[in-house]
Amino acid sequence: MAVRIGFIGLGNMGGPMAANLVKAGHKVTGFDLNPAALEALENAGGKIADSATGAAEGAQVVITMLPAGEHVRQVFLHQGGLIDEVKDARPLLIDCSTIDVDTAREVTAAAAEVGLAMLDAPVSGGTAGAQNGTLTFMVGGTDEAFACGKPILAAMGKNIFHAGGPGAGQAVKICNNMMLAINMVGVSEGFLLAQKLGLDWTTLHQICSTATANSWALSNYCPAPGPVPAAPSNRDYAAGFAAALMVKDVKLAQAAAEATGSPTPLGTQALSFYQKVVEEGDGGKDFSVVFRWLAKQKRE
Repeated sequence: MAVRIGFIGLGNMGGPMAANLVKAGHKVTGFDLNPAALEALENAGGKIADSATGAAEGAQVVITMLPAGEHVRQVFLHQGGLIDEVKDARPLLIDCSTIDVDTAREVTAAAAEVGLAMLDAPVSGGTAGAQNGTLTFMVGGTDEAFACGKPILAAMGKNIFHAGGPGAGQAVKICNNMMLAINMVGVSEGFLLAQKLGLDWTTLHQICSTATANSWALSNYCPAPGPVPAAPSNRDYAAGFAAALMVKDVKLAQAAAEATGSPTPLGTQALSFYQKVVEEGDGGKDFSVVFRWLAKQKRE
């Protein structure tokens, strides 16, 4: 059944996600500050609005995909915010941004106060997953809200997980990305050591991808050029998931670790590496470019 969907935030992730909703037969109206993003949605068969509230008008589901927690607060909570604007229409609210847990819980609570159900549903899978409709959704919210939202999310992804109550989706996402950041550094170090030892990267990849060192970062997203043709390392690290975004996400994880007293020494170290990648001008490159940064370092 076609659902009327308002989609706010049509960037590298949100644009393809909205287009997949159109392909699934839903009636999508979108808004973004970038005119090119609006044009892309219109070309995909969606409608465009001149404001966030315009995109949400008459919608049964409102989805946001925004850069950071401050933007989510601005859209939902501040003067003229969406929660006040749509409370009488009672749409399901789904925020797919990656933000801090506290903001997710605060916005969900504000929605609940006026009788609106809301899910925090950050994603994993990068731009390729957004384009191909193969994203993983990590969802926080009530059982009832999840049941309502799952069919919509299924039009944009293939793995839809209910992680728990409000904020649980964001909690899973920051843990996942911290582990990914650490893992990518480890894979990079292994391939650089192998090179110094005279090993062929393709041979190393073939062996390790069937051994105990195997991981998604190694088998699917190898940071060393050559072994995985589709990986960003073979396209001058053209971003699937930018290093600057990894810095943002690992900072969220570190803030959560600080608040909860959780030891994350490897997360702290990985963050310092990615920050240096950004400082040297590669923040727009894929996060696997940390391999190239490490290759320039000397053993202390």
